[in-house]
Amino acid sequence: MSILPTAKTEPKPNLADLTVLVYGQTKIGKSTFCAQSDGAIFLATEPGLNALDVFQVPIQSWEDLLNTCAEVVEGKHPFKTVIIDTIDNAYKFCTDYIVKKYKIEHESDLGYGKGYALVNNEFQRVLTKLAFLPYGLFLISHAKEIEIDSRTGKYTRIVPTLPDKARKIVLGMVDMVLYCDLDPATGDDGAQVMRRVIRTKPSLYYEAGDRTGRLPETLDLDFKKFFDGFNAAAAPANGPAKAAAK
Repeated sequence: MSILPTAKTEPKPNLADLTVLVYGQTKIGKSTFCAQSDGAIFLATEPGLNALDVFQVPIQSWEDLLNTCAEVVEGKHPFKTVIIDTIDNAYKFCTDYIVKKYKIEHESDLGYGKGYALVNNEFQRVLTKLAFLPYGLFLISHAKEIEIDSRTGKYTRIVPTLPDKARKIVLGMVDMVLYCDLDPATGDDGAQVMRRVIRTKPSLYYEAGDRTGRLPETLDLDFKKFFDGFNAAAAPANGPAKAAAK
């Protein structure tokens, strides 16, 4: 019997099926945004959720993350979206786990890049397993500026704060990269205000992207507007959008 497919894979229609990276400056509202996703549970690798009324599991080591993921895999729970806040600390815990497992002080101690490869392979293994589960997966990161030296000169680019190898792993697997930013706007009284926005399209000056092609280039940092924008693009020309989340 052939194992080759006989039909094309259809695009995933629901937000709850997607893997999303959400990043931006501290306190801009990333966790608040993700908390409004359907059936959210936070795997909290750092403090910062005290002001939110959410389900959360404190994660203080890679073993904690593995044990929690094992329970998620069993499916004996009501949750529909897993949120790792932050993915940066999760990667640090993964590094600590490999260093301890191989009884070394640093990844470089194994030589020839072996330590780094072990960390990245373990990190990618677990994230890939989570991404294939029938739940949404949101990964939260902070933002940093890096200097790019191009043929036409230097410029500043905003990227997630993950180490380079980890960032490439995450960017390669997510369906969306949402950059949370501040956009100058004029208030009702004519004064300038800062509007919190999500940027979804690639730019020379920041990391962003939307493989679904459903989102506008910029929208308010508001989960309902994000959800409505995603659904509106999926609606048939003569009918209402199919609900993607509750």
